[in-house]
Amino acid sequence: MRLKLLRKQKNISQLKLAMDLGMNQNSISRYENGEREADYATLIRFADYFNVSIDYLLERTDNPIMNQ
Repeated sequence: MRLKLLRKQKNISQLKLAMDLGMNQNSISRYENGEREADYATLIRFADYFNVSIDYLLERTDNPIMNQ
């Protein structure tokens, strides 16, 4: 998952992302390190937050643009 890449591109900390999404920093760390897999609702929250498609987030495409 491209979560860490997207977060670093926006220059935000794990803590800031967690606070913005109502999560805890430990969860963000586990998602980024592949220790935990995000459920559908969490994937949607990440994709919406970074304004990318879920396919891009999951590395199924290199096109970050969400299809309307």
